[in-house]
Amino acid sequence: MQNLTNNPILLAYIFGAILVLLLLQLITVKLLRRLGKNPKYLLDKEDIKNITKPIFIIFIAIAIRIKTFHNLLGFEEVTYLLSKISTISIIFAFTWLLIIGLKITKRKIIKNYDVNSVDNYRARKVYTQFNILERIIIFVIIIIGVSIALMSFESIREIGVSIFASAGVAGIIVGLSAQKMIASILAGIQIAIAQPIKIDDVVIVESEWGRIEEITLTYVVVNIWDKRRLIVPTSYFIEKPFQNWTKKSADLLGTIYLYTDYRVSFDALRKELERVLKTTDLWDGANQNIQVTDSKPTCVEIRAMVSAQDASTLWDLRVFVREKLITFLQENYPESIVRTRVQIENNSKEGNNL
Repeated sequence: MQNLTNNPILLAYIFGAILVLLLLQLITVKLLRRLGKNPKYLLDKEDIKNITKPIFIIFIAIAIRIKTFHNLLGFEEVTYLLSKISTISIIFAFTWLLIIGLKITKRKIIKNYDVNSVDNYRARKVYTQFNILERIIIFVIIIIGVSIALMSFESIREIGVSIFASAGVAGIIVGLSAQKMIASILAGIQIAIAQPIKIDDVVIVESEWGRIEEITLTYVVVNIWDKRRLIVPTSYFIEKPFQNWTKKSADLLGTIYLYTDYRVSFDALRKELERVLKTTDLWDGANQNIQVTDSKPTCVEIRAMVSAQDASTLWDLRVFVREKLITFLQENYPESIVRTRVQIENNSKEGNNL
C-alpha cells in the first residue's frame, strides 16, 4: 500500500470518494424525506431510516468495486477478493431493501383496514392474505438472494451442479421425510388464497370455541375463549371439517331453548322476548322469533331465535335473554314450569269396597 502522506493526489482521490459517498447518501435521504411528505407515499422517519441503511451499503459496495482505487491504493493483488465482497454486499443490500419495501407496503395497505371494527370482514381478509403472503415472499427473496450469492463463485457453482447431479436418491429420501412439512407449507399457501379461515374468525376446532389469532405457513394459533391457545397445523383446516362462524360476515343468529309445561302462554312469551330485546344494545335489531320446535310427553320445547353483530355479542345476548325469559315465567306463569305428574289409582277389591 502506498504512503498517503507522500502522495497528495491519492489522498485527494480518497477524500473525494468519501465526499461523493456522503453526498449520494445525503441526496438519497433528502429525496426520501421529500417523498415522505407526499400523501401518495407517506414514508415516515423510521421507514426512511430503514431504507437508507441498505442503500448506503450499495454505495460502499460500488466504491469498493472500482478498480482505479485498487490501483491507486496498491490493492491489485486482492482485486478479485474485493470484487466478490462487493458483489455479495450488493446482493445482500438489495435483498434487505426488497424485504424492507415489502414490509412497508404491507403496513401501509393494512393501515387502511381496521380489524377491530364491527364490520371487519374485508379487513380480516386483507390482513390474512398479506400476513401469509409476506412470509412466503420473504422466504423466496432470501432463497433467491442466497442462490445468486453462491452462484457468483465459480467453484461453488461447479460443486453445486455436481451435488444436484448426484442427489437423486438423497432428494427422494429428504422429500419423503419432509412430506408433512411441505404439506403444511402448501396448506398455508392455500389458506392465503382460498381463505377458509381469516385472522379474528370465530371457529370451533376440536370442540373448542375461539378466535383465529395467528396464521403462519405451518401452524395456526386459536385463542380459546378462556385464554388458552390451541396450536393447530395449517393442513388441519384443509383436510378436516370445522365450524367457521364468520366466514362471510360477522353477524350471527343464535338460539335459546326453553322447556316448559303445556300450559305456557306462547303469545306472552313472544311479547316478552320483543320487550327484552328492545331494552338491550346487544341485539342488532335484525332477527327475533319464538317457535315451538318439539312436544314431548313431559314438556314443550320452545326455541327463541335472536341475532347480534358478532359471536361475542351473540353469546352475551343469549345468556341475557335466557335469564329474562326464565324470570318472566317464574313471576307471571309459575304453572308453566316443567313438572312431573304422578297419577295414583287404587284398583284393589278392598279399595272398591270402601
